[in-house]
Amino acid sequence: MCGIVGYVGEREAQPILLSGLKRLEYRGYDSSGIAIILPKKNGISIRKSPGKISALEKIIKAKPLSGNIGIAHTRWATHGEPNQANAHPHEDCQGELALAHNGIIENFEVLKNQLIKEGHTFRSQTDTEVIVHLIEKFYQNIPLEEAVRQAIQLLTGSFAIGVISAKEPGKLVGARSGSPLILGVGNGENFLASDAPAVLESTKDIIFLDENEIVVLAKDSFKVTDLDGKVIFKKPTHINWDITQAQKNGFEHFMLKEINEQPKILESLINSRIDKQTNKITFEEQNIPVDKLKGIESIFIVACGTAYHAGLIGKYILDSICAIPTQVDVSSEFRYRDLLIGPETLVIAISQSGETADTLAGVREAKKRGSTVVSICNVLGSTLTRESDGVIYTHAGPEIGVASTKAYTAQLTALYLFAFYLAEIRNILPETKISKYLNELRKIPKQQELILKDQKSIAKLARKHAHLGSFLYLGRNINYPSALEGALKLKEISYIPAEGYAAGEMKHGPIALIDEYRAVVCIAPASKIYEKMVSNIQEIRSRHGKIIAIATLGDKEVSELTREVIYIPKVDELFSPLLVAFPLQLIAYHIAVKRGCDVDQPRNLAKSVTVE
Repeated sequence: MCGIVGYVGEREAQPILLSGLKRLEYRGYDSSGIAIILPKKNGISIRKSPGKISALEKIIKAKPLSGNIGIAHTRWATHGEPNQANAHPHEDCQGELALAHNGIIENFEVLKNQLIKEGHTFRSQTDTEVIVHLIEKFYQNIPLEEAVRQAIQLLTGSFAIGVISAKEPGKLVGARSGSPLILGVGNGENFLASDAPAVLESTKDIIFLDENEIVVLAKDSFKVTDLDGKVIFKKPTHINWDITQAQKNGFEHFMLKEINEQPKILESLINSRIDKQTNKITFEEQNIPVDKLKGIESIFIVACGTAYHAGLIGKYILDSICAIPTQVDVSSEFRYRDLLIGPETLVIAISQSGETADTLAGVREAKKRGSTVVSICNVLGSTLTRESDGVIYTHAGPEIGVASTKAYTAQLTALYLFAFYLAEIRNILPETKISKYLNELRKIPKQQELILKDQKSIAKLARKHAHLGSFLYLGRNINYPSALEGALKLKEISYIPAEGYAAGEMKHGPIALIDEYRAVVCIAPASKIYEKMVSNIQEIRSRHGKIIAIATLGDKEVSELTREVIYIPKVDELFSPLLVAFPLQLIAYHIAVKRGCDVDQPRNLAKSVTVE
């Protein structure tokens, strides 16, 4: 969940490393640091600080570093509180090595105790520091990469590391197992990073390291090997993301920018997947034979957080459209329970980053049991996409705000398209019915734009309720997961306690707290269970609950029950989550802004959860 950046080349490393760190700050912002080899002094100098990267910048401005090779790190704390001693990079006893690490070393205490007995001195509470001391232990008359190779074979857990040595000042070594690490290939310079946005300003040619691979970078060359030292040829992948997608472009926050990007992203995704001539759905990267998909008897969706909520809606979609029994599991539970899956099971794994540790573990467990895996993912070449049998890319571009918005609606759109694709190849629905659905789906981006045009009134309503201490979100049927997602968004960025509930369950407990819930957000668009939802609203009103409703444009019944109504365009109930998401996201955003919260980087959270 931390961010690593490394550079070797002819340019000054300091500004490149800092720029890369800023683009990775969504991965962690408890502390940060930078280490650069100083050629004139034949040593390594480190600057680091608790807090955000801006704090590190102030230190570096006062005491700048000059050199052409270095590593940098932004931290999401696991072992040890966020302070200067625990910030990365960490150094060895002699100050000749510096190391940055993402992941968790599970056997660090055993290793640490042994290293202390051998005379090593530790300066931090982190698990990371054992790695640099292990490398120091083996770094005796052998190349740095060989010392790294010997050290990492003693580690249990997950890691991505970047290491530099004053003894070999033109070399940067990286290694990974369980945590992502990429190589950016430049002209007379090379880069190491946890994620592509860190290097896109300099290069779009990316190599994704696989499990248990080590890379040695010099300014004009790179070499990838396995744990046995065998050279592995890897060809760069060209990333088409525009660097401006990782910039605010005039918006106050990345989250607001990403909310407003959604209609264009969905329109592009829909148009790229539906052939204009034949009206057929195509998935170029999906790669699973049609006969295999025709034989699927059940579906499991595995995901975490917001992606899990997308998966819950996916269950409603697949049950309705494909008539295939579908279950949804939180990835961390899926991997540990007794699974009744096999070769006739299709597992759909959903992850924005493609590096979510629990989802990857679930996929590996499913593949052991012979299941077919298709992933829905945003990041080209990520670990999940490489380990899946088929891939559906969402092409949402880099999502910098920690609270997911555009990735969520892109995941939903991918699920709709995949469901229609399955229904077509399995002859579940006639072509005319599928075409009708696709025509409705094509209208969604324009309808989303209509909601965005009403942002000012949504913002006004949100700010009016920003002082309240708790929220309840209620939805039914396909919008029950929308209630869960709305509550999660509010919790993530405003720190207000919020719960999402199936509205029919309100009488089974939550109704006792109507007075304690300072506001109840009721998701009530036109649907087959609309009258049931109205009954729930009436129950809240009779107990003097404060109601915010999301309803279909022209709905007069709901407007008689509450003055606080956000209207969405009329849409087929099946697609309503794609519209409902917008007011939910905007409510959370504007409440958080009004409360003075750090919207893009909420406390204790990170974008890519690469540890269990």
